[in-house]
Amino acid sequence: MSDKNERRRAPRVIAIANQKGGVGKTTTAINLGTALAAIRQKVAIIDLDPQGNASTGLGVPPSKRTLTSYDVLVGGDPLKSALVPTVVPGLSIVPSDQLLSGVELELADDQRRSYRLKRAVDQSIAALSHDEDGLDYILIDCPPSLNVLTVNSLTAADAILVPLQCEFFALEGLSQLLRTVERVRGHLNTKLEIQGVVLTMYDGRNNLSAEVAADVREHFGEKVYKTMIPRNVRVSEAPSVGKPVLLYDLQCTGSQAYISLAKEIVQQERKRRREEQGEAA
Repeated sequence: MSDKNERRRAPRVIAIANQKGGVGKTTTAINLGTALAAIRQKVAIIDLDPQGNASTGLGVPPSKRTLTSYDVLVGGDPLKSALVPTVVPGLSIVPSDQLLSGVELELADDQRRSYRLKRAVDQSIAALSHDEDGLDYILIDCPPSLNVLTVNSLTAADAILVPLQCEFFALEGLSQLLRTVERVRGHLNTKLEIQGVVLTMYDGRNNLSAEVAADVREHFGEKVYKTMIPRNVRVSEAPSVGKPVLLYDLQCTGSQAYISLAKEIVQQERKRRREEQGEAA
């Protein structure tokens, strides 16, 4: 049994980003977080989208958003203080509100504005390093644009997870995101890497979905997860009742896909850690 004073492994910080809207970023954040919690991982989501859809989708109404990601970024409040429990055991969230839409202007004169979230995340990780109830994953739900909020996310993250819709223009605009990743890696966060690409809204009855999937796999190879998130009406319905799809309908194809994706990510992390330990030895 490990000593209680032993430092916990730092959580993996993953930014879920794609500047193209409607590709399933928030849906992925909510349901991947839930699926990871279901397999006994401790997870926190940071809702960094001014629309606050991740907060709503996890059953956190505006009345319970006493402290938000805006307070963390602009006010300097500790990340831990802003965490709110969700309807999912083991999953908490730093909620969002519309004040985030003004962050670009409010931080315009701060030369280190890109490091605001990183500072909060690093302080939170340090505070939880001896905590048995510390986190395994921090997922950041980014807005659908490459603004100061997304740059803060990429600066704070270990890696980026890219949801990619299985439709005709799937790869269009992705090059811009990848250029942003390279700029952040070059100037703000040298450790940033591509966690992976997850194909969303896949329709097996549609030849186009299969063609897009093949094209994406040709471009990104092993970075594309084997699990594809199907187009599923139950996934679309779940946010309307403030629940992730795994609580709304565990047996539907969407829920099963997110459980499969969570398992892939955990296996990926175990492999990465083994490789790091091998290099260290």
